Order: sequence, then structure tokens, then C-alpha cells
Amino acid sequence: MIIDSHCHAWEYWPYQETNSHEPNQLPVPNPETWGNAEQLIYEMDNNKVDKATIVSAQIWHNPNNNNYIANQVNKYKDRLYQFADVDSNWSSTYQLDGAYERLDEISENLDLVGFTHYLGDDDGEWLFSEEGMKFFKVADDKKMIASIAGAPKHQNSIRKVAEKFPELPILCHHMSGMDAKDTEKKDISNVLESSKFNNIHLKFSGYNYVIGSDRRWEFPYKDALWVYKEAYQAFGTRMVWGSDFPVVKFSSTYKQALETLNTHCDFIDNEDKKKIFGETLNSLINR
Repeated sequence: MIIDSHCHAWEYWPYQETNSHEPNQLPVPNPETWGNAEQLIYEMDNNKVDKATIVSAQIWHNPNNNNYIANQVNKYKDRLYQFADVDSNWSSTYQLDGAYERLDEISENLDLVGFTHYLGDDDGEWLFSEEGMKFFKVADDKKMIASIAGAPKHQNSIRKVAEKFPELPILCHHMSGMDAKDTEKKDISNVLESSKFNNIHLKFSGYNYVIGSDRRWEFPYKDALWVYKEAYQAFGTRMVWGSDFPVVKFSSTYKQALETLNTHCDFIDNEDKKKIFGETLNSLINR
């Protein structure tokens, strides 16, 4: 079984205008379909990916992405799951009081396996504030998965949440921002420290971010393999593979996102690859 732990789907391509991912990117001719759910299902079918957890992101042009994804999950009941976007850094309610009530409300209205929360440039202390603890208690009580986008600097805060709620699975997006240029391993060591907590997982995704935006087309990212290896040696099968569709189009194909792990990470044995490709996430979803 292969489950894509990190992908998106949008009614309208959010990066149609100049953006940080690709400042020189031309507008696509078909923004309504460039990254929609049907395109995701096509990539999944074409690459024999069984299921996917869609990370909702209510960014540019897509303020109602939670509802759009909910409709697609209902349409493809046997293929898709949803992490709802709750109070991410682009929202007007980011780190405002009442986050736990907003999470509780959306969990009652949508069929979710969890939520996603994108942190901003702050240090992440809100996560273990009184309001943050209420927020994660709702997730823990409802047996959700927490899908968190953050940088290495946020790991201290994430560890405090993990310690308080040891039964709450936390998935850190894109290897939590580890960077192959961090040869002194200051930030990398901070991320790897979180492997001591059994409920913290890393998404094996966003390879282009690890190698750096200036080298994102250098598949299979040989100069970043040492980072993947250190992550695997620390987290083992508490890593979960993800494609980052459709944002992956800025750096590689969906197939290449699969093959980065399948073919080029020869330091991972086949049994562990099966777990990283889907068995680990499947067990979290069905716990």
C-alpha cells in the first residue's frame, strides 16, 4: 500500500501570479485544473498510489479550500482523506483566542483524519500556551493527526506538545525544513532531537526544499541524500512519504517524488520502505 501523506488540491492554481516558489513562473494556461483533485487522482492512478491525505491550504484564490477538499473526499471516499486547514499563518485568526473552538467546530462539520497548521516566522511558543494546549487537547480527544508546517526553530515547541499529548501523532511537513547547506548540523540536530518522542513523525517530502531552491531541478538530489539518511537513522519508520503535489511541479514530477525514496535511498531496506510508503500512515489513520 502506498499513501501520499502530503499533497494538495485547489480549485484554482494559487501560484498564478508571481510567487516565492518560482518568481519567474509564467501563468499557467489552465489554472482551474492545474492542481485540482482530478489531476491528483490521475497522478495517483498513473503511479499506483492507493490513497492520499490532502493537506488543505486556504491560500491565494482558495479561501474555501477546506470545503472544496471535503467535497472531493466525499467524491473519492475510498482514495482520499483530509487534513483541514485551521488557523494557519495566512488566516485572520492565526494565534488568536478560540482556536480550540474553531478546531472543534470544523471537526464536527467535516469528515477529517486530522488538521494542518502552518506556523509563521514566530518562535512557535503559542503551541504550548494555554490556548495552544486547549487546541491540541481537542485534537487529542478526537483522535486526530496533527500535520504541522514549521522550521527547525519550532521543534522545541513541538516537543513540548508531544510530551503533553503522547498519544497525539504529529507529522512535521517536509522533514521540518532541514537544509543540506546546514553542514554544521545545528538545525538538523534540533530536528533529529525530536525523534526521541515516539509520536513525532517526519514527512519524507519536499526534497527540493532540502537541496535548496537554486538546485531544485537536480533530481535525484544526491547532495541532499545525507540529510535523508540522517533523518531515517533517527526516525526510522516514523517517516511517511509525500509527493507535495501539485507544488512538486516546480521541481520534479510526481513519479520522481516516488523514485527519490524508492530507487535512490538505497540505505533504507525494502521492508522499511513499505512502512514509510504507507503502512505507518495507515496505522495512524486507523488507530
